[in-house]
Amino acid sequence: MVGRILHFSQPYHLSLRLSQLVITNKDTGEIINRPIEDTAVLMLEHPQLTYTHAVMQELMAHNVAVVFCGADHHPAGLLLPLSGNVLQHHRFKNQIEASLPLTKQLWQQTVKAKILNQAAMLDSLGKHGQPLKQMANDVKSGDSENHEARAAKAYWSQLFLHEFRREREGIWPNAALNYGYAVLRAATARAIVAAGLLPTLGIHHSNKYNAFCLADDLMEPYRPFIDAEVVELQQLGIDELDKRAKAALIGVVLADVKQDGKKGPMMAALHRTAQSLVGCFEKEGRKLSYPELR
Repeated sequence: MVGRILHFSQPYHLSLRLSQLVITNKDTGEIINRPIEDTAVLMLEHPQLTYTHAVMQELMAHNVAVVFCGADHHPAGLLLPLSGNVLQHHRFKNQIEASLPLTKQLWQQTVKAKILNQAAMLDSLGKHGQPLKQMANDVKSGDSENHEARAAKAYWSQLFLHEFRREREGIWPNAALNYGYAVLRAATARAIVAAGLLPTLGIHHSNKYNAFCLADDLMEPYRPFIDAEVVELQQLGIDELDKRAKAALIGVVLADVKQDGKKGPMMAALHRTAQSLVGCFEKEGRKLSYPELR
């Protein structure tokens, strides 16, 4: 369920042999084998990276998320299997038929969990998290008063410098945040597909050009874990998206988090979050399971 995240930033050729991923270094000729069934996410970055169609077929068969990076070395696309669960039709139906009051309550829980984790992040740095805790308590069904945006303004102004603005094309450390969120999004989308849900049908996000609205919903409370790693990178004096930074950000998704009173890898936590959403859609409960940043 947890699996590896493999990142390819050198000119490799990827092929398949006996259901094993065969990784050949084009420069040195060195060959490494990796079991595909133990893989969760592939990050494909180098422009001279090549792979066979059989590799992609096997990756989809094992519910591996494939992230394609652009010329700027930032994630540009995400590939997921169309089928990842034998109960897919049943769960699609429940997801599509979910009532508006239910989805609004689920978004309320999601926003509250995100803001509480942002508050915990600020507290850990000796900054002012208490105002965000109050905002979290005030979140209403569907976040009708947009406490998410209000909390974000207070959060970002404290987390880095006051002049920092969270923008996709903005100054450092926006590039690190973008990369970390992209890895998190891929892992979230993979968990959603594995749970037999439609990643394109969100509980709040809704955009006809976005195939991963539900992933963008469920990853929200997980974002502060990425933020924590970016703060640590800055404290180490790292101010560019180099190999060290990328490895550290990938490591966040594999690290332990606290969820429902227990500790375990974030990849497993994402699966529990997705499964808790299935339970809500199937009327077995009304509470989403999210990790706590402490």
